[in-house]
Amino acid sequence: MVKKAIVADKGLVARCGLYCGACRSYLFGRCPGCAKNEKAAWCKIRSCCISGNIATCAECVEFKNPLDCKKYNNAISKVIGFILRSNRSKCIARIREIGLEAYAIEMAASGRQSLPR
Repeated sequence: MVKKAIVADKGLVARCGLYCGACRSYLFGRCPGCAKNEKAAWCKIRSCCISGNIATCAECVEFKNPLDCKKYNNAISKVIGFILRSNRSKCIARIREIGLEAYAIEMAASGRQSLPR
């Protein structure tokens, strides 16, 4: 299996703030990324963003802090965050600070799918 190169693409920013463009599953062709992953109907964050017509939780007007949202901050997300050592709320804060395109560029340059804890 051929590994894709990490590229800066705001379309590869997951609804929750992770950067799919640096994820091993995406890079090795096992996952199309959050935006194109039709099998991810189980993800409440993805469903919420799609129904609200927003790219990521950074655009949410209901919750200034994503950790206040039960769809965003639940037991499954905490386990996934622990396993992946990710900090999705820090990612959302960074998107709000610098914008989606600059965030994608920053994450691609770092080669990471999440900002560190």
